[in-house]
Amino acid sequence: MMSQVKLSSTMEDYLETILNLEKSKKFVRVKDIALKMDVKLPTVTSMLNNLAGKGLVNHEKYEYVELTKKGKRIAKDVYRRHVIFRDFLMSILNIDAKTAEEDACKMEHVVSPVTLERFVKFMEFVDTCPRGGSDWLLNFDQFRKHGRDDDKCLERMKHFEKRYSVEITKLRDKIE
Repeated sequence: MMSQVKLSSTMEDYLETILNLEKSKKFVRVKDIALKMDVKLPTVTSMLNNLAGKGLVNHEKYEYVELTKKGKRIAKDVYRRHVIFRDFLMSILNIDAKTAEEDACKMEHVVSPVTLERFVKFMEFVDTCPRGGSDWLLNFDQFRKHGRDDDKCLERMKHFEKRYSVEITKLRDKIE
């Protein structure tokens, strides 16, 4: 089994940036990376040399930058984590897009694979489970803003019971 390359969050950010630039440009240049990451050219060059030394990018002085197969695999994984957290923060917790992007960028570097997959499963649950969906999330948003209201909780439970009695019957018939 190949040993995992230990990368800093900054290294992962560079790989993710290169991957995203590759999607929109035919060739990625050092100055493209510098502009996207808001850093100076020598900083990018230094990091590219470091990443090249780890076999994650191909880059020669004054040439284009490209991810190696290994670099692309890592970059895609970082990007996947980013998207999962961004979508969770925006869709589930109703965080504004700018804050969600910033927080997702931080979270993507520190979460374990187990926690990440739990986020994915939770999001699937919200989308597919009968108690999930937008009503449930709107109720969460109201709870977040105003706290628990027993009368509203009871009203929602009764509504839930009526709404899903038909769905329960359909599932029961399907299983039997």
